[in-house]
Amino acid sequence: QVQLVESGGGSVQAGGSLRLSCAASGYTSIVYCMGWFRQAPGKEREGVATIGMFRTPKYADSVKGQFTISKDNPKDTLYLQMNSLKPEDSGMYYCALRTDYCLLSGTVINPEDFYYWGRGTQVTVSS
Repeated sequence: QVQLVESGGGSVQAGGSLRLSCAASGYTSIVYCMGWFRQAPGKEREGVATIGMFRTPKYADSVKGQFTISKDNPKDTLYLQMNSLKPEDSGMYYCALRTDYCLLSGTVINPEDFYYWGRGTQVTVSS
């Protein structure tokens, strides 16, 4: 059974940094894509970044140059380094997995393309 467990969220002031982690277990597919998504109250869930077996990252335009996604394969842990945080970066951050290749074309990261989800970790950025 696939399990994704996020951690590392918290409250920071604008300009600060956070590093989110997602421990993955229970999947056996060699082909995979993992991603980070976020959802603010009253808004739709949006894709933030993805990385797959070939380690090619893809970022939403809103976080390019600000966030960095990475994966430690031996630990099966996904990370999201978030710098220069702004109040509009606040929300629940979710880790997700699809047992297929990452979709690298276009700029949109669609939550509907992902099969498995963690429960999320809250990020709050105050001004």
